[in-house]
Amino acid sequence: MRFRARYRRPVNREIRRKVFYREKVKIMKYGLIGKTLKHSFSKEIHEKIGDYEYELCPMDESELAKFFTEKNFLGVNVTIPYKKAVIPYLDYVSDGAKKIGAVNTVVNVNGVLKGYNTDYFGAKELIDKAGVSVKGKTALILGTGGTSDTLNAVLTGLGAKTVLKVSRTPSAGQISYDLAVKDYNFADIIVNTTPKGMYPYTDETPVDLNAFNNLSGVIDVIYNPLNTRLILAAREKGIPAAGGLYMLASQAVHAYGLFSGGTVTQELTEKVYRSVKCEKQNVVLTGMPSSGKSTIGKLIAKKLGRPFYDTDDLIEERAGEKIPKIFEEKGEKYFRLLETEAIKSVSDKTGAVIATGGGAPTVKENVTELKKNGKIIFIDRSPDKLTPTDGRPLSRDIESLKKRYKERYPVYLATADAVVKNDESVYAAIDKILKEAEK
Repeated sequence: MRFRARYRRPVNREIRRKVFYREKVKIMKYGLIGKTLKHSFSKEIHEKIGDYEYELCPMDESELAKFFTEKNFLGVNVTIPYKKAVIPYLDYVSDGAKKIGAVNTVVNVNGVLKGYNTDYFGAKELIDKAGVSVKGKTALILGTGGTSDTLNAVLTGLGAKTVLKVSRTPSAGQISYDLAVKDYNFADIIVNTTPKGMYPYTDETPVDLNAFNNLSGVIDVIYNPLNTRLILAAREKGIPAAGGLYMLASQAVHAYGLFSGGTVTQELTEKVYRSVKCEKQNVVLTGMPSSGKSTIGKLIAKKLGRPFYDTDDLIEERAGEKIPKIFEEKGEKYFRLLETEAIKSVSDKTGAVIATGGGAPTVKENVTELKKNGKIIFIDRSPDKLTPTDGRPLSRDIESLKKRYKERYPVYLATADAVVKNDESVYAAIDKILKEAEK
C-alpha cells in the first residue's frame, strides 16, 4: 500500500534569536543521538533525503539533561538506548509515541520540544515490503527496549493474534528465551529488536531458528550488516525475511517530514533505500580460476571508486607464502581455514568489491560471511576458455580445470545471487555486473 503524508513546517524563533545575537553556542541543525553510533547509516540517509546538515552525536545518558535543557538543535532522531529516556525532557509527546512509550524523533519548535515516533511507520512499511502476513498470527519480539514497544504496536495494529516479548531477564508480561523455545516453538513470526548480530558483533544471533518449526516471517531491525545471520538463516529455510535498512530509510523520511513540514511519499523512501543499499552492498565475485574475477573486480572498483580485495592475495599476505606452497606443505584443509579467515576480515566491510578464490563457495561459512553485506555474482566462463596456471594447485592443467568446473558449477549457481557470462569482452561482463549490482 502506497503512502503520502504531509507535515507542518516548524518555525523556530528561539534558534533564530540565538543566531541573530551571535551567542557563543554550537547550534546543531539536525542529527542523531545515541550511545554508540559507529554503526549508523543515518547521516548518509538524511543527506540523500534533503539539503540539510545532519550530525551524529554520541552521548552518555548523563549528558541527556544538558542537551535537552540547552535545546541547541532544530530536530534530532533518537536511537538505542534512549528512546524511553528522552521522554521526561519533552514538552509534548504525540499520541502515537505516548501509546507506544518510545520517542525516536524530537523537533524543537520555538523552544518547545515535541516528541514523535516515526519508527512505527518504518516498521510497518518494512513488514509490508517483506511480504510477511501478520493477521491472526503468533509473533515473538526479541528484546524489551523502546523499539520492541514500537514493534508491539505495529504487530498488534496489523492484527496479530498474540504478541509476546522475549527477554533474557523477563518481567511481568514477558517470557524467557527458554520458554519461547519450549512453549512457543509454533510461533509464526519472529522480530529481533536486540543488538545481537549488529556490527561489530556480526557473528552473533539472538536465537536458533531450528527451534521453531512454523515460521512464516522473520524481521530483524538491524541494518548493519545488511543481512544478519538471523536473516540469512531464515532465507536458507525459505522463510520470508528482511533486515532493517528499509525501516531506517522510511522512519528517516517521516522524520524529515516533521523537520521540514514537507510532503513525504513511499517513492522517496524507495529511492533513498535503493541508493543506500547500492552504495553499502559489496560486489562479491565468484567463479573458476582464470574466469576473470580479479581483472574484472579491479576495473569495477576503479570505475565505482571503491576499495578492492582479492581474498587469495590476503591469504598470501597473512601466511607469508604463496598458495601453491601452502597446499604443498600444509594441505588443502589448512588453506581453507586461512581462506575463511581472509573472507571474515573483509565481509564486515561495506561498499567494497571482493574477488574470491575458486573454491571459496564450497565452504558454507564463507558464503554466509560474504552474504552479510554482499551480493554474490558468479562469473561463468566456459571451460574451454579457462586457462590452467601453476598458481592454482587444483587447476594446473585443462583436465583438472574441467573436472573442478563440473564439480563446482552447481555450487556456484546455488550460492550466487546473479550469474554473468564472461566468454566475450571483459567490458561487456562488467556492464552486466554493474546492472546486477544496482538491482
